[in-house]
Amino acid sequence: MTGRYSKTFLVLSLFLYSASSVQAQKNYKDLSYSELGDIQIPSIKRFTLTNGIKLFLLEDHELPLINLSGRLRCGSIYEPSEKIGLASITGVVMRTGGSTTRPGDLVDELLENIAASVETRISENSALVSMSVLKQDLDTGLNILSDILMDPAFPEEKIRLAKIEERSAVARRNDSAGGIARREFKKLIYGKDSPYARHTEYATIDSISREDLVNFHKKYFHPNNMWLAVWGDFETKEMIDHLEKIFQNWKPKELQFSEVPLVNYEYRQTLNFIQKNDVNQSNIFIGHIGGVMSDEDYFALTLMNRILGSGFTSRLFREVRSRQGLAYSVFGAYTAYYDHPGILYLGCQTKSETTVKAINSMMNEVKKITLSEVTDEELKIARESYLNSFVFNFDSTSEIVNRLMTYAYFGYPLDFLQKSKDRIEQVTKADILKVAKKHLRPNQMQILVVGQLQNQDQ
Repeated sequence: MTGRYSKTFLVLSLFLYSASSVQAQKNYKDLSYSELGDIQIPSIKRFTLTNGIKLFLLEDHELPLINLSGRLRCGSIYEPSEKIGLASITGVVMRTGGSTTRPGDLVDELLENIAASVETRISENSALVSMSVLKQDLDTGLNILSDILMDPAFPEEKIRLAKIEERSAVARRNDSAGGIARREFKKLIYGKDSPYARHTEYATIDSISREDLVNFHKKYFHPNNMWLAVWGDFETKEMIDHLEKIFQNWKPKELQFSEVPLVNYEYRQTLNFIQKNDVNQSNIFIGHIGGVMSDEDYFALTLMNRILGSGFTSRLFREVRSRQGLAYSVFGAYTAYYDHPGILYLGCQTKSETTVKAINSMMNEVKKITLSEVTDEELKIARESYLNSFVFNFDSTSEIVNRLMTYAYFGYPLDFLQKSKDRIEQVTKADILKVAKKHLRPNQMQILVVGQLQNQDQ
């Protein structure tokens, strides 16, 4: 066979092989998979130390590492309105300032020498601490952590630096139109004075003194107010004994807390606009109050959320972005928190002149999901999406033990996540329509636009 004919034969063979391969390929919709098996949860030991620290311990001998994370009932929701920023600054300076026996700079040096970390911060509803050390350096790490928890120094210089960082954040917070929209939309939902929406100002930062940090720490940092998760290369009994010894001088005290702030939301329709001259797009947020995770409708709402606004297969993505081409990025979520209601929100960035069209399009999708059942295909995709990602809730020991501690902290059943798989599998199309009708108020949505007023379509 000549060279020319052999090349022709080779090309023809490749063509026929390619064609047969294409024919053999299946449409992704025709693929089938076995059902998700039961997930085996490792045994987590629970124990309460003599001084009241609540322990969650999980042995993991794969690597010679020991990790710890903890929560204390605390948070910015408890700080005075005239001293917004107090909780955050307290959490920062506890670590940067070190203890009365180990200044913060010495702590940095000690931890750097052993490739370890000890961190503290205070969020909205928790004070959070963490530690990561090699097994051989456990004593060093725990001694540093216990010193910081029990006897922080709060030096004036570190307080000053923390205040500079807070002021810097205030100075930059209006740079981003999206940041403005997110911040101001929370005020519309929760109220401008709500602990869930308020934010620092120069005046609130300036009013914070070292005495405020000391008193804030004294009020909340007690062992009987602490939940502690420990995982890594240890023997459980030895670790319990070790922690008893490390924290033996930390005495419990009677705890007094203000009530967790309530959210008194009034459904209403509002239109709100913030002018920002240096943008040529509108940042849009639409929505109203959401729910809490303990709501009996939470699981049906989870799938409704995926169908309406979460991901590339959502109705918002298909309609607003793909079909109408109104936005490159469009999003939506029905959020729920452990201890207070989240927010139902939809949003996008669109050209200034298509602002009204984009708003109408998003609101129309909310209305549609309250009027008729979702399709079989939509429910199938939403459920499979949830279940296929479910296993990643258990792909590390840190996730497992921290989640258990978090459930205990917020007063949820410790098997909340495991039961959620069964609940998700039971959700029907009728369930989704029912919760959409119950929880969504398409005619009482609050609208916020950040952008330029000119060139808006009517």
